[in-house]
Amino acid sequence: MLRTSHLVIPLAALTLSGCVARTLVNVATAPVRAAGQAADWATTSQDEADRERGREIRRREERLGELSEDYQELQEDCLDGDNEACREAVAMRAEMDELRAGIPVEPED
Repeated sequence: MLRTSHLVIPLAALTLSGCVARTLVNVATAPVRAAGQAADWATTSQDEADRERGREIRRREERLGELSEDYQELQEDCLDGDNEACREAVAMRAEMDELRAGIPVEPED
């Protein structure tokens, strides 16, 4: 029994010293890792920016499609003599023009 304790004590000391050393390294590097994570949260990667830009363009395209349908109906009503429809069509056309300015044009081959 005494021999076993002579072997266990040095092994335990070596094992525990590794754990303590690892813990000290983790404690020492924690502020650096935290600062890196904060910087990562504060900045937007190019990939994230591209995805957000794509979502915004799709949202504008969808809104433009909805406005186009409504604009056609208002134009028909306007041609039938509805002055209110004419005023709404003009306002809707201005919104459509503004949306078109923010949608990139696909290059032709």
